[in-house]
Amino acid sequence: MARQVVSTVRAPKAIGPYSQAISSNGLIFCSGQLALDPASGELQGDSVTEQTRVCMQNLTAVLEAAGATWADVLKVNAYLTDIGQFAAFNEVYGEFLDDDPPARAAIGVAGLPKGAQVEVECIARV
Repeated sequence: MARQVVSTVRAPKAIGPYSQAISSNGLIFCSGQLALDPASGELQGDSVTEQTRVCMQNLTAVLEAAGATWADVLKVNAYLTDIGQFAAFNEVYGEFLDDDPPARAAIGVAGLPKGAQVEVECIARV
């Protein structure tokens, strides 16, 4: 299967030299999503809870553009600038998943682009 760029206007445009996702050999590699408004590119939400919801909505849009859903997600990486906010992140994150969630790592980081508090990326099957 050829390498295919996945793109949707329902998620923010890439803010650098990368694609929203790449699909190849039955897998979808989704770039990290910040809590950016797809239309304006501006950061949304003041809390980890609010930002997580926007990140997950953006990632949902990318998955759907590739023909997948959260049920197809195999692995998630989440990056938080304050790992002490993990419980708040986890509460919203869980709203998007079914009873068989994907494998996941949650990583505390010193900073994220645009001053975001959270970024979420994933690998899915299609």
